[in-house]
Amino acid sequence: MKREIWIDWLRIFACFGVMLTHSCEPFYLGGEGSLILTKADAFWVGFLNVLPRACVALFIVASSYLQFPLHYSTGEFFRRRAVRILIPFVVWSVVYALAWGSPAQNFKDLLLNFNYAAGHMWFVYMLIGLYLIMPLLSPWASKVGKRELQVYIGLWLVTTVIPLIRQAVGGPAPVVYGPSGIPNAALYPLWGEASWNAYGVFYYLSGFVGYMLLGLYFRKFVGDLSWGKTLAIGLPVFLAGFALCSAGFLSRVWADCDGVFPVEGPVGLAALWEGPWLNDTLGVALMTIGWILLFRKIAHGRSVDLSGTPDTASNGAGAFYRRVVVPVSEAGYGMYLSHLLLLVVISGWSRSLLGLGADGVFGPVWTTPVEIILTALSSFVLVALVCVLVRRIPRVGKWIMG
Repeated sequence: MKREIWIDWLRIFACFGVMLTHSCEPFYLGGEGSLILTKADAFWVGFLNVLPRACVALFIVASSYLQFPLHYSTGEFFRRRAVRILIPFVVWSVVYALAWGSPAQNFKDLLLNFNYAAGHMWFVYMLIGLYLIMPLLSPWASKVGKRELQVYIGLWLVTTVIPLIRQAVGGPAPVVYGPSGIPNAALYPLWGEASWNAYGVFYYLSGFVGYMLLGLYFRKFVGDLSWGKTLAIGLPVFLAGFALCSAGFLSRVWADCDGVFPVEGPVGLAALWEGPWLNDTLGVALMTIGWILLFRKIAHGRSVDLSGTPDTASNGAGAFYRRVVVPVSEAGYGMYLSHLLLLVVISGWSRSLLGLGADGVFGPVWTTPVEIILTALSSFVLVALVCVLVRRIPRVGKWIMG
């Protein structure tokens, strides 16, 4: 079986990025509401939580790069995706429903949405939606030219500015709550939207479909770039995206506290702070492009056949790649689904061990980043080990981990 080396590395980074973002959450989400204890905590969240914010988008890019347009019939595509995606999703939805909160209420909620206590499960619903439209777009994707695809990606990039426009013209937005208690800022209607119509002119070209198009574009039209060209393009693009997300978060926090800490409020307040780094915003889109350019320099253009001889030095895949990178990459979906069970425990342990804010073991500035990085690294290593081992269980391992 041939594998794209850089995609495996990209998946591993995306898995770690998810855990790093979740390790940051206790430092701006406290108890049942929003809480940032110190100015230093605000800055660390604005740095460590933004750095990997493209992680979910990178999962979509990887999937699109490998799957889109479809390589086999629609029926075969859905059969393969059901085994790989749906069965582990059902397994872990049941696990979280039993592990946290009221099982009866959790199972009732699952009839309409994901269990809010396991909020990261939203990703699977979005992913299924993309898989549903892939067969529709595949005939076009197989024939699309470079300039045409650039136009559509450009239009999609325009949609990533819309959240910023809404904020500018609509002012501070009230927070509304969906059926699962998930807070969202009310949207200011733009370009055809109204109280009776949510389907404005850019509705069908917004969101994660753009990352699907990015994966297609890089596979079809972007060749091998030199390190100089990669850095000349990728670094400014990434830094611009990072600045938009980080400055946007910090400016919103400062507007609510006027530089006086701690700052706290209802959970909806944190939902507004998060606005500049949501996945459909320009900053995340730019960081995604930067990360893609960087990871493509890892053995770009090389795919390896791991079904052949164990000695793979000649085709660019050494022992570490075969024995560590590939198994962790293959377990990435299971790691995403299961990681919160361990991460929550590790996060609580590190916070109780090292203290918080001004009373932290490493002082008011350095305690928070140490705890965040310790939680993320420990969670990643332990979750990877468990998931790789479980996935190797004959017959049932892949049904659990994907």
